[in-house]
Amino acid sequence: MSAILDNPWLMVLSIFVINIVYVSCLTMRTILTLKGYRYIAAAVSVLEVVVYVIGLGLVINSLDQIQNILAYALGFATGIIVGMKIEEKIALGYIVVNVTTAEYETDLPRKLRDFGYGVTHYVAKGRDGDRLVMQILTPRRFELKLMDTIKQLDSKAFIIAYEPKNIHGGFWVKGVRSKKLKAYDTDEV
Repeated sequence: MSAILDNPWLMVLSIFVINIVYVSCLTMRTILTLKGYRYIAAAVSVLEVVVYVIGLGLVINSLDQIQNILAYALGFATGIIVGMKIEEKIALGYIVVNVTTAEYETDLPRKLRDFGYGVTHYVAKGRDGDRLVMQILTPRRFELKLMDTIKQLDSKAFIIAYEPKNIHGGFWVKGVRSKKLKAYDTDEV
C-alpha cells in the first residue's frame, strides 16, 4: 500500500481502477435489485462498499492532489459505461417484442416459432387495412437477433420492445427454447 501512496501515478491509476470497479458493482447491484435478484444484489453490495471505502479513503487522504479527484471522477464515469456493458452481456430477464406487419397472409408466426420464440398473434385493423400483430417473448440476450430476424422477414414491420415486470403461466414460461434460439443464424432466415 505504501508503494501506491508514494507514487503519484500509481495513486491516480489505483483510484481510477478502484472507482471503475465500484461503479460497475453499483450499476450491477441496482439492476439486480430492480430485476428481483435480491440475494445476489446483496452480495454484490458487500464488494461495492469495500471497494468504495478504499477508493474514497485514498482520495480524501489527498484532497490537495487535483489529479486524484479527477481520477476519481473519470473512474466513476468509466464505471457507469463498464457496468452497463457488463449488464448488456449478462442480459438478465426477458423482453417482449410487439410486431405489427401488413404481411398478415404470410406465415411469420410459424417461422418465428420454428426458431424457438414464443409467439401470440392476431389480426388487427390498422389505418390502411388488416394487420398481423405478434407478441413475441424472448430472453433479453436474443433481443437483437430477434429484431434482425423480423427485419429480414419484413423490413417494413413496426416493432416495439419492452421488458415485462412479471411473467406467469402459459406457454411463454415453458415455450421459449434458448437452445433453438442460439442455434439459428439470422443470415439463414
